Amino acid sequence: MNAPPVLMTEERRLIKETARNFAINEILPLANKLDPIEGDIPAELIQKMADLGFFGILIAEEFGGMGLGAFEYCIVAEELSRAWMSAGTLPRHGSWIMGTETLADDRRRDILSRAAKGEFLSALAMSEPQTGSDVSNIQTRARRDGSDWLITGNKYWCTYADGADCIIVIARTEPELDPAHPHRGLTALMVEKPRGEFVDGLQGTPIPKIGYFGWKTWELAFDNVRVPQDAMLGQEGRAFYLMAESLELGRAHTAARSIGLARGALEDSIAYAGERQQFGRPIAEFQAIRFKIAQMATEIEAAEALLHRVCTAIDSGRRSDTEAAMVKYFAAEMAERVTSEAIQIHGGAGYTKHHQVERYWRDARLTKIFEGTSEIQQRIISDNLLGRARD
Repeated sequence: MNAPPVLMTEERRLIKETARNFAINEILPLANKLDPIEGDIPAELIQKMADLGFFGILIAEEFGGMGLGAFEYCIVAEELSRAWMSAGTLPRHGSWIMGTETLADDRRRDILSRAAKGEFLSALAMSEPQTGSDVSNIQTRARRDGSDWLITGNKYWCTYADGADCIIVIARTEPELDPAHPHRGLTALMVEKPRGEFVDGLQGTPIPKIGYFGWKTWELAFDNVRVPQDAMLGQEGRAFYLMAESLELGRAHTAARSIGLARGALEDSIAYAGERQQFGRPIAEFQAIRFKIAQMATEIEAAEALLHRVCTAIDSGRRSDTEAAMVKYFAAEMAERVTSEAIQIHGGAGYTKHHQVERYWRDARLTKIFEGTSEIQQRIISDNLLGRARD
């Protein structure tokens, strides 16, 4: 990848330090308290994140945002995820509202200015009970009724559907599927709602997860949910291409979260190895532990270096779909290995909720699944390098 030189500027160092301090001092104590009981991220923490500008990183300054790029966005995600991946993901629900360019100027300004202040948070309803990576198989429908849309269908894996101010629903708006172009005919529609509630015709059931606590992930049922014409994001029938434009950033963001989890596990392991005594000395003096920590640290640094290159390429406008898939794949796989080794270093204590490494491990396991599984990333990489395999 012939990307421009990677620059860790003084501004970026300050952003990283600010996010790091906030994560350790504000997020980590709450995560240690709330994650074991599956408690929700409190509104007070969300407001503090908004005050620091975390929701407006990608939003232009003219709308009240910071007007920054993928590099800064991923720096913050990594540092916040070091404390709690759910909190590290939350800014995405404000910074990343796609397709607003087609909205009327006043409406676009209102939405983006509120989003930058953490006052307009979104949730994405794309996956369905029988549809994951194959979005061409989406069955949820939206049909016109006068100047409105009526949405009917079922969605799965919609995180923060209750707490968000709007749910972005990907629905099929063309009545017949074109077998030659199965990705066409999908439209993105905003279902605006009161925070903490659902609208008429929408019901939700929380999915019993094993991790990613701090908020709920929902199965949703839409029964003729009515939204106005101006709820459409982007162009009608072009939602697949709208989402495709954001895939590189999404994969870099997941890599950043993976690296944050791994770094938390490493730092906790170093501290524990210095405190835990066996056979009359700290376990940090045993070669087996020292070599584990050396390998963990090396893999984290390698993932972060690749992430910075990918972010630099994204910010320069260079296409980097192969490299974005690489960093998502490598960082997610690395995070599972590193967090698992952290549990091993902690021994039996690591298998309890008395230490945070079990949380990092549970959340790291998810990074290999969402935003495109590791297998999907391998297919993207190999197809781009070798050409598509014959069916």
